[in-house]
This record gives sequence, structure tokens and C-alpha cells, in this order.
Amino acid sequence: MKTASIIGGGAAGFFAAIRLAEIRKDITVRLYEKSHQVLGKVRISGGGRCNVTHHCLEPRALVKFYPRGQKSLIGPFTRFGPKDTIYWFEQKGVELKVEGDGRMFPITDDSSTIVDCLVNAAKDAGVEIYTQNGIESFSPIENGLGGWKLMFLDGKEEVTDYLMIATGSSDLIWKQLRKLKIKISDAVPSLFTFNIKDERLNDLLGISFPNVKIKVPGTKLESSGPLLITHWGLSGPGILKVSSFGAKELHAMKYNFKIQINFLPVFNQESLFLELNNLKYINSKRMIYGFSPFKEISKRFWLKLLVASEISDKLNWADLTNKHLRKLAEELTFSVYEVNGKSTFKDEFVTCGGIDLEEIDLKTMASINYSNLYFAGEVMDVDAVTGGFNFQNAWTTGWIAGSEMGK
Repeated sequence: MKTASIIGGGAAGFFAAIRLAEIRKDITVRLYEKSHQVLGKVRISGGGRCNVTHHCLEPRALVKFYPRGQKSLIGPFTRFGPKDTIYWFEQKGVELKVEGDGRMFPITDDSSTIVDCLVNAAKDAGVEIYTQNGIESFSPIENGLGGWKLMFLDGKEEVTDYLMIATGSSDLIWKQLRKLKIKISDAVPSLFTFNIKDERLNDLLGISFPNVKIKVPGTKLESSGPLLITHWGLSGPGILKVSSFGAKELHAMKYNFKIQINFLPVFNQESLFLELNNLKYINSKRMIYGFSPFKEISKRFWLKLLVASEISDKLNWADLTNKHLRKLAEELTFSVYEVNGKSTFKDEFVTCGGIDLEEIDLKTMASINYSNLYFAGEVMDVDAVTGGFNFQNAWTTGWIAGSEMGK
């Protein structure tokens, strides 16, 4: 009886193992995980709720959320996309729900629902699951035509007919792949928050903005989206998108750079200056420190910007000079902050880097240079912004790899 060994007990590994075992009962499918438990990232994703996928159902729209992969993923997402993921889980008895921003979670709001579903599906299909079984090395027999020899960390050896790597950014596994002359880009963080020390943000933990525009001067990096003030600086979807699309560029800068923020994207600097002049006329007798005239700007942050604009707390709106108004317009639409470092976004550590996509036949997820060798998930140089997109890449590439091994 032939055997297939899948290295990596995460989302991609499980999906590939289940798919292969369900369509080929004559192949023994073994899934190996180095740690003591499987599906670690699934357990912590979405604050423990598991952000399974995103309700962006059209492949050409979906790939725009992937800084690395984009056009290469159109074909795979056409074969198995979010609609297929939703249907797959429904067939296994798990209903998903869509939230306002398009993210999809199990209706239980509990990641154990997804973990249990995958573990039970694997066992029902006959997948053999081995935890605390790390791989030290693997080598092809007759370029893979004769299968693959596996050496485990505990010294045991095994020969398998088919081998799939779904280990994410594992230094040990990448070292083995490089020995096979498989091209790999170094891993760098992809989703992270910005560390900023600035008086304008002090003591404002938890204040958020519904939509801002962010640019990194001197680059093409820019994004729009919600923003959140944290202990360390700034976070939120707008920041995370910049960190994802600029992962390699910002790494090269050693995470020391400037960002420019427009807190009121419906205005530019000049149009906001005119609007502030209008507000000055309407509120002439009111204290400038009394309220924030923009619903998007909290009073606490408004007071910080007034201080930064050197506007006294004794002034009425009528007392403001053009110099005051221009400085305030600048703080609101063209505000520059110094970034000095990064922090991991919650527990959801995502990297960019991995196996160059030119090394992989994306119709099959097979190596172009070795027989019976397949890849899926984050071990490939594919990553996405937050929102369920990284898991969708895992489901898609895992399903395709499992299907093709089954052929």
C-alpha cells in the first residue's frame, strides 16, 4: 500500500491530508506535527474565534488582498475559493457567519469548532496523526520517482511515496529545501503594529478612527482603513495593510521610517483649512477647547492636536488666526509620525517569504524539479492582510495538493 507523508499539522496540512484520504482509500496518509498539538494557529486566530475565510467570493477581487501571490493565485482560487470553503465546512456540520467587514467565523464564535471539525474529518477519513514527530531531514529517491526518505528528530527513518511540506516558516525545513536547490526568500514579519512615541498619542490608549489614509513618504506604500491607538503606538486594519504590503521594504528600513496620516480623508489640507474657517464663523463665541467639530475625532485627541497646533485653551473660535487654522488643518490631514520599531499583531504572527512560486506548479502545488513533492500554505511565498485571507490560502493550496496527490 502506498503512503503519503504530510509534514506540518496546521490548516494547510490538515486540509491536504483530509482531501487525499477521502479520495484515495488505497493510500495511507500520515500527518506529522513537531509540537505536542495540531492546528496551533487555528486555535488562536481571530482572538480564539477562528477567522476561517473572507466573504470576498470573486477570485480577481480576492487576490488583491495578497501582497505576494496576487495574479498567481487567480487560478487556484477559481478551483477552490471561499465559496468552496464555506460549502466544505457546511457539509461537515459547521455553519459560518459573515461579519460587517466581510470576515467569516463559525457561528459558535469558538475556534475549537473548527479544530474539532478538522480533527474529526481527518480521523473519519483514516488519516494517521502523529504529534511530537519533527522531521530532521528528507531526501529524494531517484529524484522523487522512488519516493522520499524521511529522517525524524528522534532518529527513526521512514520511506514514503508522496511528500508534502506544509510547515510554514520553519528554519530547519527551509534548510533542507535549500539543500535541494529550491529557491526560498528569507522570512520577514508581515503583519505588525507600529511603535511610535509621540506626545500627540500619549494617554489615548483605545481611541480609534473609523477611516484614515496612511502613506509612507518616499515609497509607494499607502492604505486606508480604521486606525487604533495602542500602548505602543498605532494598530488597526489601515496600519496592518501597510505592514503587509510593505513587509520587505520596511524590514530593509529596520522599521525606522515616517508615516503620514490624514485623519479626515474627505478633506485635503486646503479644503480642511476652508472648512475650519467656516467653523470659526459658525462657532465664533464658543471655546475652541470645548468640543471636537468632527464626529470622527474624539475630544481627547482633538485637545492633543490643539496643543500641537499651539492653540491656547483660553481662545474662542473667533480668536483663531489663519496660522492657527493652517497648522490645525495640517495636523488633521498631513500629520507625520516617526516609527521606531514594530510589535506583533496579537498572537497572529504572519511572515512573508518562503518557496519562490516559480518553483511550484500552481495547478498541482507540486515541485517543478522533483517528483512526488508538494507544498501548501505559508511555506510558499504567499501571504495576505488580516481578515481570513491567509487561512483561505491554506485551504485552497491544501485542497489542490491533496487532490493532485490523489491523482
